[in-house]
Amino acid sequence: MVDISFILNVVFYRTESGNEPVWEWLKELPREDRRQKGGDIKTVQLGWPLGMPLIRKIGRDLWEVRTDLERGIARIFFTVDGNHIILLHGFTKKSQKTPPNELKTALARLGNYKRGKK
Repeated sequence: MVDISFILNVVFYRTESGNEPVWEWLKELPREDRRQKGGDIKTVQLGWPLGMPLIRKIGRDLWEVRTDLERGIARIFFTVDGNHIILLHGFTKKSQKTPPNELKTALARLGNYKRGKK
């Protein structure tokens, strides 16, 4: 039986203009990729805290969900705030190294999220 007091609520980061970039990115993925990525997010939601190979800590208050897909390596950067997992940025990469611009986007959204809470 799952103790629901530890289940995280999934929240999509929302820009000032009202867009939800991770949700929009997920909708563009092929159905099977979306299903696989959604399953990994659910694993985090139900099992937090987790570590490698599914979750990697990137920095203070920033982690990534790691999913190997048929067409590449999918990543979603997120933060945890109380009982919420905030999905900040998602992308698919072709090589092992995370492109600096993807990390920069995630960090900017994390900063925006934190500032919006004050």
